[in-house]
Amino acid sequence: MLRSFAICTAKRDEMIDITSFVEETVRQANVTEGVAVVYCPHTTAGITINENADPDVKRDMMRRFDDIYPWEHPLDRHMEGNTAAHMKASTVGASQHVIIHEGRLLLGRWQGVYFCEYDGPRQRTFYVKVIRG
Repeated sequence: MLRSFAICTAKRDEMIDITSFVEETVRQANVTEGVAVVYCPHTTAGITINENADPDVKRDMMRRFDDIYPWEHPLDRHMEGNTAAHMKASTVGASQHVIIHEGRLLLGRWQGVYFCEYDGPRQRTFYVKVIRG
């Protein structure tokens, strides 16, 4: 089963918890054992799995990404001016996979699946593919 989701981001940089979308897709697929793949088809956004209990983790991650990849750098040449967004997205990655066991995502106690925006606000898409096995 493959599902596509549209998401509207509100800020230039943000992490949006999409765990419920992935869980919903697993339920609809009626798969008890397998893998869920979450994929982002954008070059300035990505998918990560991280802590979802303390909102400071998201804020700290965004701040640290800005420290490593400042929005403006005198040597950047990309005409759109969003080289930092490309760097952040490449660091996080375009996809994540989660094991499905007994019909549930096999996430750790504090883990959630996040859509990471680095060049918003924008209308974005992500995909969830459930593979039985």
